[in-house]
Amino acid sequence: MFRDRAEAGRRLAEELKRRLGDEDVVVLGLPRGGVPVAFEVARELDAPLDVIVVRKLGVPYQPELGMGAIGEDGVRVLNDQVLALARVGEDEVAAVERSERAELERRATRFRGRRPRASLVGRTAVVVDDGIATGSTARAACQVARAHGASRVILAVPVAPRSSLASLAEIADELVCLATPEPFYAVGQFYRDFSQTSDEEVVEFLERAATRAVAPPVTVGAADPPVRDKEVVVQIGAVRLVGDLTVPEVCSGLVVFAHGSGSSRHSPRNRFVAAALNSVGLGTLLFDLLTPDEEFERRAVFDIELLAGRLGTVTDWLEAQPEAKGLCIGYFGASTGAGAALWAAAERGSSIGAVVSRGGRPDLADPKLSQVRAPTLLIVGGRDEVVLELNRQAQKRLRCESRLVVVPGATHLFEEPGALEEVARLAGDWLLSHLSPIAEAAG
Repeated sequence: MFRDRAEAGRRLAEELKRRLGDEDVVVLGLPRGGVPVAFEVARELDAPLDVIVVRKLGVPYQPELGMGAIGEDGVRVLNDQVLALARVGEDEVAAVERSERAELERRATRFRGRRPRASLVGRTAVVVDDGIATGSTARAACQVARAHGASRVILAVPVAPRSSLASLAEIADELVCLATPEPFYAVGQFYRDFSQTSDEEVVEFLERAATRAVAPPVTVGAADPPVRDKEVVVQIGAVRLVGDLTVPEVCSGLVVFAHGSGSSRHSPRNRFVAAALNSVGLGTLLFDLLTPDEEFERRAVFDIELLAGRLGTVTDWLEAQPEAKGLCIGYFGASTGAGAALWAAAERGSSIGAVVSRGGRPDLADPKLSQVRAPTLLIVGGRDEVVLELNRQAQKRLRCESRLVVVPGATHLFEEPGALEEVARLAGDWLLSHLSPIAEAAG
């Protein structure tokens, strides 16, 4: 019995770790229920996550009987034996395919948006679902993954009946299944929480995984390497928050990062900016605002007052550490984390030396904006039009020193070439000018 799909994914990842070597892996979740499981697998394996969208091609007069399957980019896999037995002609196959392909493309666009499909050529495809009943969808997914160029296909599921696994052995190079209980009536009987996964949740999982993509190498300058780099734990009642504290040998100030919804201290974008700040002499603390369980509670993700409270408590903790002695503290917030940073800065008054918002939602701190005293830099992508307007309106309500900088051509995640480097440069300049001892003395 699994508590939920997240727990099943973590347990499945542990088993996969034992079997995978140095393979180039792409994790493919079957929408919709397989994606929460695949998200945990991808996170534990530090591998990219994508969906594998497939549609079964049913015999025209007997649609429950599969005569093949289709995938993206025109991939089609047919079962010649079924076609011959059912006497289905090419015209009939084409008619069924046209209908199913329209739905396939709609779903792929809905789930992935503008992100390109992950290339499988020469890579190991780990196809993940929350369980297998008959195995028809999993079979189609494995066939499509191989048709897309995967050199090796692994089918990984938490639970399945033995009979279905036996029929899939010839399709996948390897089968990984944690449990094969009997009797087996339905996948849901082996989960305490088997609530339906929505399209919106699939999109959110994919977006969260995308933020963990490898960020570009740091090229913003050279400085003394960090000499204090450690994992820290801040206990807030029963809540245990984990963070990564990095302090350069010559340090001009400390920056606490507040990540956005669907992200974590492992966010490659925040880590890229943090490394850039370290290289110019600023210490950084990246920590998880929410526990792993809370990350899946949408109410907690957008509870800005809760996030700001925790950010404030972490700041209290940091101020008491020997590494912070004599140093001014600033905040770097991304997306919803920027709202939390501004809220926390308002409540702490002049003790916060500066705030930087990257693609932020300052509007979420609207009740506190007029109370912010820390000099605030708002960085927004020029193509992030809705967020840009929210920042323009929020800046009008700020009563502190503030600046709004638009990075031309950049979207919300600053994925465009050079965009994240520009964010790092702007943030470094702003924070150094307001946190360094020279700036503090001048003020």
